[in-house]
Amino acid sequence: MLCIWKLAPALCCGNCVILKPSEITPLSALHLASLVREANFPPGVLSVLPGLGAAGAAISSHMEIDKVAFTGSTATGKRILQAAGLSNCKNVTLELGGKSPCIVFNDANLDEAVEASHHAIFFNQGQCCAAGSRTFVQDEIYDEFVRKSVARAKSKITGDPMQRGVEHGPQVSQMQFDKVLSMIAEGVEQGAKLECGGKRWGDRGYFVEPTVISDVSDDNICAREEIFGPVQTIIRFRTVEEVVERANNSAYGLASGVFTHDLDIAMKLCTQLRAGSVWVNAYDLFFAQAPFGGYKESGTGRELGEYGLQQYSEIKTIAIRLTSKNS
Repeated sequence: MLCIWKLAPALCCGNCVILKPSEITPLSALHLASLVREANFPPGVLSVLPGLGAAGAAISSHMEIDKVAFTGSTATGKRILQAAGLSNCKNVTLELGGKSPCIVFNDANLDEAVEASHHAIFFNQGQCCAAGSRTFVQDEIYDEFVRKSVARAKSKITGDPMQRGVEHGPQVSQMQFDKVLSMIAEGVEQGAKLECGGKRWGDRGYFVEPTVISDVSDDNICAREEIFGPVQTIIRFRTVEEVVERANNSAYGLASGVFTHDLDIAMKLCTQLRAGSVWVNAYDLFFAQAPFGGYKESGTGRELGEYGLQQYSEIKTIAIRLTSKNS
């Protein structure tokens, strides 16, 4: 999906593209390359270049490459910006990390909010840039929300994701597996309550149990840093003004979710949350015509929609002075 979000507008605007996939997930991009060949694309229009970070660094600093579009970590995005500036000032769009808030008010439909916020963080084992990784829940419903969220997490079917019925698979690598378990442990040490999960599932592979932690403070590592794993962090709040301030108190600003039946509250948060997307009474709503991208350290530029096309073209002004033949 991330490849197509970039390839479609780039090719539609007449560009040739070098696609450099992550070194730990190259197979889908290589399969895409085989389909491109089968479709008889002209040679050189799309090249797939697997490799380590050095390959991406070479692209970012190349003097004859005019544009880089990147999805990945904020740290890598900053290095791409530096390389672009030090080379030929190439155009850069970045879709980077996130610590997106999912805010549930007292008047929300509780069961729907539990299910949506569950999907928001556990989709793809939490390995999603827009994951709702900070679940803010208002006081009156907090305890019941935690109880229902724990029951939902415990109900997930974990195992081989290629098998029918399995909902929860492994992390992408040993490094990510170790990072997720380490951050859970540190978060609990800092005072969070482990409600369920928090351990390895099974005796092989990079499986982390679906995990829910509650009583999380804003300065807890699990509330500050992107875990990129299946960890639902549930945080208590009281007022609208308080939760807006706390939700915005992050280096990131990619996405957000708001659950309420109060239209005034919903519209207030839509305007005051510093995030590129605000979903009301839902999460992860993506449409081809609706631009997607982040504020702050979540990136720059937009994908999808007309804005997505603009990232792969340049504006030119042509002025012609007309004169008569006799002048």
